Amino acid sequence: MPESLLERLNRADGSIAARAGPPVEVGIILGSGLGDLAQSVDDAEVIPYTEIEAFPVPTAPGHKGQLVIGSLHGRRVAVMQGRLHLYEGRSPQDIALGPYLLKRLGSASLIVTNAASGLHPAYRPGDVMLIEDHLNFTGLNPLVGSNSPEIGLRFPDMSRAYDPALLDVAEEAAERALQPVHKGIYGGILGPSLETLAERRFLRASGCDAVGMSTVTEVIAAVHGGLRVIGISAITNTAAIGDRRTDTIEEALTSAANCAEKIDAILRQLLPLLPHHTR
Repeated sequence: MPESLLERLNRADGSIAARAGPPVEVGIILGSGLGDLAQSVDDAEVIPYTEIEAFPVPTAPGHKGQLVIGSLHGRRVAVMQGRLHLYEGRSPQDIALGPYLLKRLGSASLIVTNAASGLHPAYRPGDVMLIEDHLNFTGLNPLVGSNSPEIGLRFPDMSRAYDPALLDVAEEAAERALQPVHKGIYGGILGPSLETLAERRFLRASGCDAVGMSTVTEVIAAVHGGLRVIGISAITNTAAIGDRRTDTIEEALTSAANCAEKIDAILRQLLPLLPHHTR
């Protein structure tokens, strides 16, 4: 009989419990080109995903595949340096395991970052967008199948998936960091092919300000598990209607890396402002 998601979570948690140390306060998932942000973690315990039982290993460019636990800007954090994507052939449940494990380690809040293409005509490469909401165009959901009440509710409310109060805190942090940001809607697609021009028109008409191949699956799982979520997108390129420029993943990774300094400046102000929770 296949192993349940709860059984996998128990195995993953148990396999690193002795190395994880005291409970963490904040979980962070780093997107494409943003992995170097994990180098700022002090007193870090670095755990490769290969050493976490039942935990998949990413194959996407720019994703190291290790869990970094330590102190960042005054808060105890667990950072996923590298994420899984549906386009790698992973199941939605594989991807959900990450947020669930961060919750098990003590996280009350989750900061999820990504590299995204800007659909809004005002967005430019190098901009940062705080995610207000998302549209899931992957056609998949990590909660399909049997539910484990130990993890979360059968029918979680997603109407405030990106916590409005924490969005205000993130906006305040960006102002303190003197970093201008957009606020917008993220559209999640399956990938790995980039969007056709017709798809870009459709996504923009549907209300998306940026589009990418991650995040939505993780956020559904995070909300299901009881985490309060903040989403931050690094805008790597423009995908505005009528833009026929050819995009490459190499350029996107470079552009995301250029955004890392801006996002780190925001995190430096944001982490101390996040509410303190006791486990």
